[in-house]
Amino acid sequence: MNRLRAVTLDATGTLIACPSMPDIYVEVLARHGVATDAASVRRVFPVVWKELDCLTPAGRDRFTSFAGGARGFWARLLARLCELLEIGVPGPFAAAELFHRFASHDAWVVFPDAVPALEAMRSMGLRLAVISNFDERLPDLLAGLDLANRVDLVVPSSAVGLAKPNPRLFRHALERLDVDAAAALHVGDHPLEDVEGAQAAGMEAVLLERGGVGATGVARDLLEVARSIERRAAGGPRSAGV
Repeated sequence: MNRLRAVTLDATGTLIACPSMPDIYVEVLARHGVATDAASVRRVFPVVWKELDCLTPAGRDRFTSFAGGARGFWARLLARLCELLEIGVPGPFAAAELFHRFASHDAWVVFPDAVPALEAMRSMGLRLAVISNFDERLPDLLAGLDLANRVDLVVPSSAVGLAKPNPRLFRHALERLDVDAAAALHVGDHPLEDVEGAQAAGMEAVLLERGGVGATGVARDLLEVARSIERRAAGGPRSAGV
């Protein structure tokens, strides 16, 4: 790790979040004549996500695996969500509006530690990339959030047709960075997709647990990761997180 050359990071849950997601669904559905509430959307959304995930071939990108690409995936998710909620399925314009709304930076927030951590890592001369199971909206979304210009590369799974934890997605990003896996670290909030996937690609990985207690291989925020990298580059001891 003293020869670390690159850090790759997950997007959702690591750099950005969408806390208003259920409210946006409620608002858009109401405009299209379908009534529900945020608590119901929050409860059912993970169930539908898991259902569609099970329909995606292992290691493949979920968005490009559905007819119509990402738009087809999200339309299918909306229809199934409404079906489980027994609220009636809106017309196709609701799915189109939702797709547009979540492409806007206004629907998202950047974690407060993200920019300082990225700046600290870049000041150490590290190559930086975002590797995320996300559709084609990610590069423009990160640009609108003032994050794309802080990294060297953004790799949404839909651009490659592969998804974490498939190690080939990580290797694809590292090839584009021109960095060996042994000289790269990945940070993300999912034990399987981020940690196991990166390790399978030959990288070191750190699990991000915001609000956690910190442990070996676990960090509480991105600044903890940046500080640990800096100490290790200087020959100091590892922190609890990294």
